[in-house]
Amino acid sequence: MRKHSLLFFLMIALFISTLSNANAESDPKKWPLVKEAFFAQRQMADAPFITFVAPRRAESGAQVPLEIAIDQTQADANAIKTLYLLVDSNPIPLTATYHLTDKLGKFKLATRIRMEMDSYIRAVGETADGKLFLASVEIRAAGGCGGTVDGDENAIRAAAGKIKMNVESPVKFGDATSATFIIKHPMRTGLQRDLVSQGFVPAFYIQKAAFTYNNEPVMNVDFGVGTSEDPYLRFNFIPSAPGVLAVKAVDNDGKEFSHQTEVKN
Repeated sequence: MRKHSLLFFLMIALFISTLSNANAESDPKKWPLVKEAFFAQRQMADAPFITFVAPRRAESGAQVPLEIAIDQTQADANAIKTLYLLVDSNPIPLTATYHLTDKLGKFKLATRIRMEMDSYIRAVGETADGKLFLASVEIRAAGGCGGTVDGDENAIRAAAGKIKMNVESPVKFGDATSATFIIKHPMRTGLQRDLVSQGFVPAFYIQKAAFTYNNEPVMNVDFGVGTSEDPYLRFNFIPSAPGVLAVKAVDNDGKEFSHQTEVKN
């Protein structure tokens, strides 16, 4: 109960800070608050084996490109099984949680996130036995979480859920292969206002996506509203033989979406 209360007050405090100073520079003092809210007093070690590729300044706070890689051979004696992606200065800091499997090999992921203001981005890796490792990068961006939106909201919701997914060819079975996933969805944050009424538009976003290959788990993703509109992932996985890469996604309205792609020579 204490953890949920602390998280609630943290989000309110960050939201007020965002509204009052949207152009503030990255503030390293925010991380201790975020860390306490999500990880309490657990110890974290620096993780040079978790690396980012990111712009120093993003063109749009609504679509910030980000790549993360994990060299699992350096991740202590245990591989990273869960990766938390957080943005210190976002009203809701937890952007996504990635649940990893051995089928990903040397983990490499590209995605797009939202940023309300200049901030440090944190990747926290957790091993199967609960050890935590931290890597950080600073990005300058603004205005990605709030603002105004327009259009027919009912039509936008009705069109949500179309998935495109492909696997790079030619495929060499047993080696890392790149897959690209994108799902059409507005990813409403709950902090955006309708352009006409100026009322807040309810949160509406993809919550989960589960990827499998030949019915075996590859990666599960818990999305937050810090993920950009039309969620995009590019990741490596290792197909051992011809088969089917499949994904099932669900949004916070309970609607389910699925897609599958055949992988062959």
